[in-house]
Amino acid sequence: MNKSQLIEELAMREGLSLKDAEAVLNVFFESITDGLVKGDRAEIRGFGSFKTKSYDGYQGRNPKSGQPIQVQPKKLPFFKVGKELRALVDNDTEN
Repeated sequence: MNKSQLIEELAMREGLSLKDAEAVLNVFFESITDGLVKGDRAEIRGFGSFKTKSYDGYQGRNPKSGQPIQVQPKKLPFFKVGKELRALVDNDTEN
């Protein structure tokens, strides 16, 4: 499912216009994004949690030339699936 399909589903289920559904979804994503940028964690019970993970820099290699390069430390968003969602997905594969 992509974002436009999610907007359509939200609009249909909740009786919203596509514009209103898009606004709701944008606020949702922006709120999570803003929190992650600040270093906060976002948890949606039964679904999962979003947080940032810090990775140290390391000595890597350029895959084309083989030359060593220094990879800078970085932070990346990380999603951890919740128990309920994991169980739902796992049970669906058995059918």
